[in-house]
Order: sequence, then structure tokens, then C-alpha cells
Amino acid sequence: MISQQEELKKDTVLIVDDTPENIALISSLLKGRYRTKVAASGKKALQIAAAAPPDLILLDIMMPEMDGYEVCSRLKGDPKTSDIPVIFLTAKAEVEDEQKGLELGAVDYITKPISPPIVLARVKTHLQLKKVRDFLKDKNQFLEEEVDRRTREVMNIQDVAMVAIGSLAETRDNETGNHIRRTQHYIKVIAIKLKDHPKFSHFLTEENIYLLFKSAPLHDIGKVGIPDRILLKPGKFTPEEFEIMKTHTTLGRDAIAAAESLLNTPAAFLQFIREIAYTHQEKWDGSGYPQGLVGEDIPVVGRLMAVADVYDALISRRVYKEPFPHEKAVMIIKEGAGKHFDPDIVDAFLDVADQFNDISMKFVDASAE
Repeated sequence: MISQQEELKKDTVLIVDDTPENIALISSLLKGRYRTKVAASGKKALQIAAAAPPDLILLDIMMPEMDGYEVCSRLKGDPKTSDIPVIFLTAKAEVEDEQKGLELGAVDYITKPISPPIVLARVKTHLQLKKVRDFLKDKNQFLEEEVDRRTREVMNIQDVAMVAIGSLAETRDNETGNHIRRTQHYIKVIAIKLKDHPKFSHFLTEENIYLLFKSAPLHDIGKVGIPDRILLKPGKFTPEEFEIMKTHTTLGRDAIAAAESLLNTPAAFLQFIREIAYTHQEKWDGSGYPQGLVGEDIPVVGRLMAVADVYDALISRRVYKEPFPHEKAVMIIKEGAGKHFDPDIVDAFLDVADQFNDISMKFVDASAE
């Protein structure tokens, strides 16, 4: 005597045929081996399959209203039922009929009158194949989800690490506060604004904007190499001190280049950090440092960070100055177009200046509250 629990463990086969004799024959053949459901029409078969998908369908072709080909086509077109293996059981024995059935997605084609051993063997085979496919599908889905989870975890750790490392430089200048967070968001906003600009669209892809956002916190990483007597000086630098201060760009570049050398393959992420650290103090007219680059010879990442960095310096409190109002900072950036800054980037900045202000309010320094 088979228990109900054992019965439920059996695979379910849906028999679809408009002839009661055929249904009775196939049902008796499968009895004891599988659970069976029956449908005397294509419409009923679709309803049953959608409500509780069987493990396999034995499908007649010649039925009124909706033939087996149409039933198979609809099953394969519905994500809920597309993976159910379909075996045609039919009196249509022409090669063209079989070809059509297989092209519609059936896994097998058996002609009537049937041979019971052949039907049983093929049902068993395709149910076993379905189990393997289902296992692999579940396994692949699990692996994809696990890879996705671990990727997000690594990226989150990377984000936190970048901010933490960037803070090593910023905390030595205790009045910069949330500077790295603000500049990180500034550069993202202005990059998004420029992503459809003909001059920048080739570079400002979604991936590169993401890399910009992640790498921006390390733009001043080279400050860790500047002596405290200069970095923390409350007054104006002497010419000699300023020359030392300017080396933070080169120190930052060299630190990242050293990290890159440890990898066997290039990393776009580190390249972005290196370029930002090295070029964010360059000026459009060539008066910046460390290389004195002019115009579009300055990498895009450096030109973007220049606007973000200067705006934040203007609105922030320093030991040597009070913070400028947002409106004055915007005016200074505007006046610097074509001199300090790329004019096209300034135009974009003016369009999103309100968002810069919102960011500065969101990440306001404690001393400014």
C-alpha cells in the first residue's frame, strides 16, 4: 500500500487527448509509476498546466478547436510552463509533422499506435533529463545569486576602504571634515550632466561615472606625505612651502602607481585614482601644477575634480578664511571658465549648482552646523 506522502513524491504527467479511449490507455500504462492528470481539450490543458505545472505533458495533435501544435506553442510562450517537457503522441506520422512538433519545442514525438515499452522508456528518460536541467538551473541561479552577493560585498568593502583611506589624508587637516564625501557626490552629479555632451559622451559611460564616484575620495591621498608644519599652517605659504605642498599630487600618483605595480593586470579603478590625484590641480590655461597642462591635455577626470574640489574649498571654513556663500562660490567658478576650468564643464556646473548646494547641506561639517 503506497502512502499519500509517497504518492506525492511521484512525478506528475498530464495526458492531453480528446479521445476517452486514448486517455484510458495511457492512464493505465502510467498507473503506479506516476501521478496523472488528464485534459480532453487544449484549452483545459493550458489551464491545468498554468495552475499546477506538471513534470511532463503527453500531447495529442489532432484535437478540435485547438490542436496540439497550438497548445505546445502557447506552453512554450509562457514563462510559467515553458520548461515543461512535451512529448507528442499522435497518429500524424509524416516527417514534416514530426519536424514541426520538434521545432515548436517538443522534446520527443511518438506515433500511434503506441508501443507501451517505448512510451514508458521515453517518459522516464525525459523526466530524468528534466530533473538534471532543473538541478543545473537551480544550481546556476544559486551560484549567480552568490556571485552577485559577494560582488556587492566586495564593492561595499571597497567603497568603505576608499573613504577610510581618503580620510587618512583629510583627517590631518581637521577642518576639511566631509570634504571627500561632498566632492565624491559633486563629481557624480556633474558627470551625469555631461554624459550626453558630444565632447564627453565617449568617456562618461555609466561604468566610468561609477568609477569616478568611487575613486574621487582619494584625490588628495598625497597629502599624507606633506609635513604637518606645512599642511596645518594657518597662514599663507612661503614660495618654498608652496612648492612642497604642490608635491601632494605627485606623491598621490606615485602611491597609486606603486599599488598598480602589485597587480598582474591593469585596473581602471586605480588608473582613475592615479589620474585624479595627479591632475586635479591643473588649470585650463596651463597655470596649474604639477605639469602645467593646457586645455584638453588635462584628463577629463582632473578637469571634473578641479571644479568639485575648488567649489568645496570655497564654501568650507578654513583657519585662514570664513566659508563663502554658495552664490559667491558659483560666481567664482563661473569667472574661472576658460582660465582655471574647462568652459564646458563650468556650463554643466552652472546647470547643477543647486544640486551642489544640496550636497553641501547634506554632508555639512560639524563646525558649520
